[in-house]
Amino acid sequence: MKGKNMNANYQRMPTEFAPEVRFEMIPGAPELVHARQDGELERLKNQLLQERLEGICDARLRSSLRRAANDAAALAWVTRHPLLVFPVLFDEKARAAWQRAERQKQVRKRTRELLAA
Repeated sequence: MKGKNMNANYQRMPTEFAPEVRFEMIPGAPELVHARQDGELERLKNQLLQERLEGICDARLRSSLRRAANDAAALAWVTRHPLLVFPVLFDEKARAAWQRAERQKQVRKRTRELLAA
């Protein structure tokens, strides 16, 4: 009985399909675009890194900042717009490296004080 009751509420809906859409793809040289962006990202990385390294003498911090730039570039590279994303990523990673270096400096200072006491 239930089956017949459900069929009473059943209505056929006419289906319509839109015309098929096709796109013409013109083969390009994606490796050239990729290589150009790679070069631009490398230049941007070096420029921002040099600005951060200016006036910093601490070898550990300089090394951490270089590592931060490389990490940010690697992460940015897998995004859709690496040149737009890199500066923000590098800023975050450089800030974190700076904070780690400051904490390590404080730990070394306290350790020296404890050993001297």
